[in-house]
Amino acid sequence: MTKEKEPQKEKAVKEKAGKTPKEAGESKGKKEAGAQEKGVPARLFELYLKSVVPSLMKKYQYKSAMQVPRIEKISINIGVGDATQDPKLLDVSVHELEAVTGQKAAITKSKKAISNFKLRENLPIGCRVTLRRAKMYEFLDRLISVALPRVRDFRGVPDKSFDGHGNYTLGIKEQIIFPEIDVDKITRINGMDITFVTTAATDAEAYDLLKELGMPFIKRQEVIQTAQQ
Repeated sequence: MTKEKEPQKEKAVKEKAGKTPKEAGESKGKKEAGAQEKGVPARLFELYLKSVVPSLMKKYQYKSAMQVPRIEKISINIGVGDATQDPKLLDVSVHELEAVTGQKAAITKSKKAISNFKLRENLPIGCRVTLRRAKMYEFLDRLISVALPRVRDFRGVPDKSFDGHGNYTLGIKEQIIFPEIDVDKITRINGMDITFVTTAATDAEAYDLLKELGMPFIKRQEVIQTAQQ
């Protein structure tokens, strides 16, 4: 008697829900993912929409907001040449990069063999991460607001590292400027290259875009004198 009631009870629950347990689980997962995407927007992205877009449109006389340059992605790369002798160094760098960016890192391998550096082809020698959308703006916000002010004798980032196509590359000498890194557990100081890929047509537009977002570029005496005149 109980065996007959159990299937009927399960059937009633399924009919009431209107979905099988598998379908219910899938829909629940989709709802949670959607709720995560609809979270609080990045602070720097809101600044871009409210302040940067109107400012650049006024300065460069853009006819549409779609013409305003924006950041497409941020690429972070760490080269670990000593990983050819000690592979554990690469594991440490991967862990640190993932802690800083909050995203899984990809391993980069050598493209050709170089005997002078004891390097063979297809050997892991570094790691990289590419950030887009919300994670990109959140990383840039932490970089400008928290990490760069922790650099020793910081006087601003160089403004001559543009590639001529509106992209900017910043070199970091020490990874310990990021608060996510525990200084007490550091065994080796690593640097990293951070590349900001923008839709700007010229370096001047890319410079103004990053400056409006808060990038602390170095202040040169020539610029100050020109402004005073």
